[in-house]
Amino acid sequence: MTVIYAILIFCVLIFVHEFGHFIAAKSCGVKVNEFALGMGPILLKKQGEETLYSLRALPIGGFCAMEGEDEESNDPKSFSNKSAWQKAVIIVAGALMNLILAIIIMAGVAFYSGNPQPTVAEFLDNSPGQQAGMEIGDTVTAINGEKVTEWADLSRLIDGSTGETITITVVTQDGAEKTITTGVMTDETGRRLIGFVPVRTHNVLDAASGGIKATGTMAVSMVDILRQLFAGNVPASELSGPVGIVAIVNDTAPLGFVYIAYLAAIISINLAIVNMLPFPALDGGRLVFIVIRAVTGKAITDETEAKVHFAGIMLLFGLMIYVTWNDILRFVVPLFT
Repeated sequence: MTVIYAILIFCVLIFVHEFGHFIAAKSCGVKVNEFALGMGPILLKKQGEETLYSLRALPIGGFCAMEGEDEESNDPKSFSNKSAWQKAVIIVAGALMNLILAIIIMAGVAFYSGNPQPTVAEFLDNSPGQQAGMEIGDTVTAINGEKVTEWADLSRLIDGSTGETITITVVTQDGAEKTITTGVMTDETGRRLIGFVPVRTHNVLDAASGGIKATGTMAVSMVDILRQLFAGNVPASELSGPVGIVAIVNDTAPLGFVYIAYLAAIISINLAIVNMLPFPALDGGRLVFIVIRAVTGKAITDETEAKVHFAGIMLLFGLMIYVTWNDILRFVVPLFT
C-alpha cells in the first residue's frame, strides 16, 4: 500500500501541475506537441488533433512540451511568439493548480472530519466538566467572562487559563443559561482541558473556508522554512526527496486515508512553492527571464537563456542526488542495521 499511495500521490500531483500548464497554453493559443504523464519509454499514446497524449513507464514526472518553449520557432502558435503576459500565465498555471488542489483536498478533509463546535457531544473519562455539572448538549458561551463563539476560542481560553478552576457559562439544550465552576485536566501534550468531545458539523461553506485557511497557513509556514534554509538556520540535510516522501507515506498509511490526503496536500503546496522559486530551470526562474526580456527586449538571447536553464538543471540534479543519498542514509540504512 505504501508503494501504491506513493505512486498515486506523485502521479496526481504531477498530472495536476502539468495540466495547469496545458490548459493555460491551450487557452493562450499555444501549440502543445506532447502532454505526458510519467517519464521514460511510452506505454500508451494517442495522437490528438495537434497534441500527442502519452503515458510513460516511470511514474516520476511528466511534461507539457510546447512548441517553441526551448527553441526558436516560426509557428505563430509557438510559446516563443506569445506576449509576455501570456507566457507568464502559462508558467504560473502549474503552481496555481497545485495550490487549488491543496485547497480542494484540505476542504474535503475538513468536511469529512467536521467543524468542531463548543457543544458537548460526549465526555472523556474522569471529565472535570461532567463532574462539575455539565451535560451532553450544553454549549459553552463564555470562559472566565470571555466570550466563546467557536471551538478555537474555547481551546485557547482553557489552555491559557492558570488557576486550578475556571468559570464557564453554558446554554443548555432547553435554552437555559447556567454558570459552572469546574476543574481542569491535562492531556498527554500538557494541554488544559475540561474533558469533553465537541459536536462536529459538516458544512460545505465552512469546509471550503477551512481548506483555504489551512492551505494559506501551511504555505506561509513552508515559505518561512525555506527562508530559514537559505539563511542557514535549517541544515540542508533536513531536505527530503522521493525516498524520504515514500518513507513518510509508509509512516502515514497506517493512520488512514485522511492522513494520506493531508500529506498529499502538504506535498502539493510544497511543489507549488518550490517550483516558483526564482532559480534557473524552475518555473520561477523562467518567469524571471520572461520579465527581464519583456523589459530589455532581446538583450538576452534564447541561446543564453537555454544555457542558464541547463546549468540550473545540472545543479538541481546534483541537489537531487545529495538529497536522495541523504534520505537513503536516514530511512533505508537503519532498516538493515
